[in-house]
Amino acid sequence: MSEQDPERKTLTLKARAVKPRPAAGGDQTRARIGARARQVAQLKIAKEKLSRLQAANSDTPTAERSEEGKPSIVRKSPREPTARPASAPKALPLREGVQTERAAALVLDTEIFHIFAPCPTGLEEALAAELSALGYAQVQATRAGCHFVADWWGVQRANLYSRLATRILVRLGQAPVQREDDILELAQSIGWERWFGAEHTLRVDTSAVKSPMQSLQYCNLRAKDGICDRLRELEGARPSIDTVRPDARVHLFLSHDTGTMYLDTSGESLFKRGWRLDKGDAPLRENLAAGLLALSGWDPEAALLDPFCGSGTILIEAAWIALGVPPGITRPFGFERLRDHDARRWEDLKDDARSRILPELASPLIGIDADPEALEAARRNAERAYLTEDTIQFELGDARDAVAPAPAGWIVTNPPYGERLAEEDLEFWREWSACLKKEFAGWQVNVITSDLDLPKHLRLKAERRTPIFNGALDCRLFGFELVASSYRDDR
Repeated sequence: MSEQDPERKTLTLKARAVKPRPAAGGDQTRARIGARARQVAQLKIAKEKLSRLQAANSDTPTAERSEEGKPSIVRKSPREPTARPASAPKALPLREGVQTERAAALVLDTEIFHIFAPCPTGLEEALAAELSALGYAQVQATRAGCHFVADWWGVQRANLYSRLATRILVRLGQAPVQREDDILELAQSIGWERWFGAEHTLRVDTSAVKSPMQSLQYCNLRAKDGICDRLRELEGARPSIDTVRPDARVHLFLSHDTGTMYLDTSGESLFKRGWRLDKGDAPLRENLAAGLLALSGWDPEAALLDPFCGSGTILIEAAWIALGVPPGITRPFGFERLRDHDARRWEDLKDDARSRILPELASPLIGIDADPEALEAARRNAERAYLTEDTIQFELGDARDAVAPAPAGWIVTNPPYGERLAEEDLEFWREWSACLKKEFAGWQVNVITSDLDLPKHLRLKAERRTPIFNGALDCRLFGFELVASSYRDDR
């Protein structure tokens, strides 16, 4: 406090004797309500889980576990303590509330979850390769996503590191479903109280493939009824419904004869990295942009050019890939709002990820666009992505006048098509093709478009045609390899 500051007054409280409250009915325990009641309930649940876990370990000498998202089989004696990462604190005498958290963490360290990670259609194999590279086991690509297994910390790592997944969904229950009441019974049979309760808000979404159900809206209502009925019976109250920013999200998926319920650990879709607020015309979602880079085979140490960069999505994703920035490093996740979330351990995981980020790029990233407003949007997005001004070089110009910034590299781009470019304007494609043949010999060119005749317009032979969906648009990712000796210098 400086000399000019007036004298501050302080508030003091006198100690007051509290009269002991007579116990009703002898030594009857006092009933608890509110947050304390929930804490006590969680403690009881955690102790029961721990008891079951210890009993199971005493019966079987082997245990399947996954450490930091790398599932493996660990053999140990029944008396050996569960292994913890080096960042975790040593066990100390703890008060009751803290013991609840540690007991829950012990269960999560040893439990293996079945997970489904949806992705844009066409990226399934690329997502499977990504998950395998991250160290996950039993990775299986399927329609519009991948299945794999991991422990709870592996679930968090998948949210943090996956560039291609749209969500990370943990399977909590599955059963035959022939009528709507089967959905109610399935929802009532799952231990939702482990993850959320009346103090949370809830959203339930339902999707189906070849399901005989007449109304998905009614199926969704039955699922919500089952969840809320169980929580009301166990905890005396039910969660409120919030369809905009819920604390907990549940997904019901219906097939022709089965219902599966998932806990959504992501919250907002994973393609929402937190930096793209400015959007141009027909923008790509961030995970689709990362998928194009993966499918193109781009080497993060090679030059990359986007001659139709728009708001910069492809280039910003490329910069984060080349620098090793985890796509979820700046955004919140749904699992952070669930019960028993270990915030300290989650911060340790993010700190480790930050420590691996590279200081600079090995090769240039260049974006060209003819629209100055789109370039300004791209620069603002790059700034929100914590990229310095020299990380990506944005230039105002025409793709038909582009010059190669390096002897070899990649072009990955989302050019105008459909409403963004008149179908009869074929001269544009011929002129751009002439530029590519003249200036970019030795480069790989990858173009996503809904125009299936693009190779004919460019007068180039596509080496690859990868079906992929950009939202609802059925597109192709055409891959061209430009070889200098293959082209004549004519137009």
